[in-house]
Amino acid sequence: MDSLLLSRLQFATTTSIHFLFVTLTLGLVLFVAGMQTAYTITGNPVHRRMTAFWGKVYVVNYALGIVTGLVMEFQFGLNWSGLSKVTGNVFGVPVALETLVAFFAEATFLGMWIFGWDRLRKGVHLALIWLVAITAYASAFWIMVANSFLQHPVGYELRDGQAYLTDFGALLTNTSLIDALSHVVSAAVLAGALFVAGISAWHLVRRTGETEVFGRSLRSGLVLAPVGAFSVVHFGFLQEVVIERNQPAKLAQMYDEPARIAAAQELLGRQFGPGDLMPPSWIAVPYQIMMTSGFVMVIVTLVCLPLLFRGWVVRLRVPLYVLTALVPLPFVSAVAGWLVREVGRQPWTVYGLLTTDQAVSDLPPGAVLLSFATFTTVLGGLAVVDYLLIARVVRRGPDDRLFGATLEPPSAETVATPGF
Repeated sequence: MDSLLLSRLQFATTTSIHFLFVTLTLGLVLFVAGMQTAYTITGNPVHRRMTAFWGKVYVVNYALGIVTGLVMEFQFGLNWSGLSKVTGNVFGVPVALETLVAFFAEATFLGMWIFGWDRLRKGVHLALIWLVAITAYASAFWIMVANSFLQHPVGYELRDGQAYLTDFGALLTNTSLIDALSHVVSAAVLAGALFVAGISAWHLVRRTGETEVFGRSLRSGLVLAPVGAFSVVHFGFLQEVVIERNQPAKLAQMYDEPARIAAAQELLGRQFGPGDLMPPSWIAVPYQIMMTSGFVMVIVTLVCLPLLFRGWVVRLRVPLYVLTALVPLPFVSAVAGWLVREVGRQPWTVYGLLTTDQAVSDLPPGAVLLSFATFTTVLGGLAVVDYLLIARVVRRGPDDRLFGATLEPPSAETVATPGF
């Protein structure tokens, strides 16, 4: 295998693993913030235990996910120096902003939230978790700004073979950005909702004794899941309109329709001259996986939502087994969708501007193979550790310890006065 193929495989592998962490981080933080909001307003100790339990799951996933994000940053310089050389003046701006938000602001707020339990006023502590949520989604926004430039480069001009930013506003209003960002956010919300619902269903099936905590958590997940499910389908279809306009070859391969493919090949020939510029035909497979799993999740959430009435979702028990089995599906769907978006851009790194073979670093295959093996081992190991630690927290359920400190019930005075 040559350096180009190895570099692509490495980036695809590490990105897919990182995206699993990101999806759960974005989806779960809203539930943690919402549960703590309920506790701050009502003083109900059940909401406090819910916040503590799901907060521990969130912190485990975030701590390990941040390391996988660092590996992503390294690869732009190590494996894709051509991208940095040609478009670094444009692409580097949103990437730098994402780094500042994710690795500094978000991590700082999260650290203060972790160690601020029962040390900060309740209103201040609540504000911290909402700041964590805001910065998490701001981080997603900036990385999608950078990615959308790769999909549909705007706001730049070429001078001496290098792209220079001329219109920052054009990056922020890129037609490839808005629907794609909404689609990603909706997918994360759906993943978080089904994760919370599925884990809660597992505990209710096993009758672990935390009926109040997981009953409320199940309701929270099932109320938000249909919103995420319908939104992800809606914005997915809106994206296809943009793709048809900006990258018709990608859409042709997604649909796997011979007439569309022939028309796309003819259009590419007129735009860029002779050559094989069609994306791989196999992207139709992850596209179908994404579409099928999306509709399955829509149907399941629609069926389960009315069963919340009078607790039928728990009494029937079958929905609990279905929800438990459904936990991995939104993550599979998210990775499949990411593959369609990224591989469907091939053979371009920056569509219409820089091909992948021009963007790759001039490295010997042995060096790339070594980094591929190293990064895959490290990130794969982190993914396994993440799963094991989350599984351990989930199996234990809510307890009287919160991030190493004893979780004591609040006093009557504290309950009566939220303490903003």
